[in-house]
Amino acid sequence: SRELIMTRRRTKRSRNRSGTAIVELAVCLPAIVLLVLGSMEACTMVFVRQSLHISAYEGIRTAIKPEGTAADAIARANQILDERRVRNANVQFVPTFSDEPGTPLTLRISAPAVDNSVMPLQFFGGDLESQVTMVKE
Repeated sequence: SRELIMTRRRTKRSRNRSGTAIVELAVCLPAIVLLVLGSMEACTMVFVRQSLHISAYEGIRTAIKPEGTAADAIARANQILDERRVRNANVQFVPTFSDEPGTPLTLRISAPAVDNSVMPLQFFGGDLESQVTMVKE
């Protein structure tokens, strides 16, 4: 009879603990999922920003060569953006392209964060942007 009472007490405690674990999971799981998804999205935005910077650098390196043109530079930047799957990027020279040696050239690239997101949730808004300036050879 004593063993039966002890077994009943353990079973009752076990059920109560199981209910507590379910409540804890229901409270904590959404926060954990949101944290994981937000971290993944932040990493994606870092990748996109780095891709913009790399393509701006490669584009301006093409433009500053003595035979470099604005069209060649923009094509080179767009090639890298395509390889890295950056969508809807805008590549432009600021203020304009010049063929004169010794002229500083600035290539600015921007892309909307929303179009380059991997998650349906929007953690980031606005545009990501990078620009590089070098002197024409």
